Amino acid sequence: MKRVNKSDSRNRRNDSIRQRIVEAARAHFFSHGFRSVTMDDVAEELGVSKKTLYAHFPGKIDLLESVLADKFASVEATLKEVTHAHPRDFPTTLHELLAETQRELAEIKPPFVRDMRQKAPEVFKVVEQRRAAVIGRYFGKLFIEGQRAGMVRKDVPARLMIEILLAMVQAIMNPAKMEELDMMPKEGFSGILKIVLEGALTRKGRKA
Repeated sequence: MKRVNKSDSRNRRNDSIRQRIVEAARAHFFSHGFRSVTMDDVAEELGVSKKTLYAHFPGKIDLLESVLADKFASVEATLKEVTHAHPRDFPTTLHELLAETQRELAEIKPPFVRDMRQKAPEVFKVVEQRRAAVIGRYFGKLFIEGQRAGMVRKDVPARLMIEILLAMVQAIMNPAKMEELDMMPKEGFSGILKIVLEGALTRKGRKA
């Protein structure tokens, strides 16, 4: 008979509780912002003790950072799946990358953007760094494949195209500018990609 490791069982239980907390906070934060919700509210909503909640997350910023890490993990898993599903099929991969990116961004509503600007500007700097890495990894690879397929222009290096995309995203996709433009993140990113792709795609790429 296999012996049950009590430590492993306890760790799995703790991981499960932690993930439940993150998922509940993620749904609330992205839809309604995090300024108005207290840690007591989260504990009450989940039916866990404050002691349990604080054992996993000492403060609301710690919880916010875990929510954002969970979001990025979700985004990267989705983009990885898309890029592996259609190897050497540039049009299909591009279409699905755009669709999945829009779907992921649709979760983030204006109150969250507002609260990031007002209450967590330092956290957003980490978001910018990780966002740049994700864009560079997946769209950079796609642009190179598009060049090989004759669907992305070759007279401009793919690396430069990605740097232009990243510069536009950094300038526009930040809480202050989003509020100023009164735009949702998915709207801002969609507009940026349309402009970049209009200049990056060849006639063959646009047709496809």
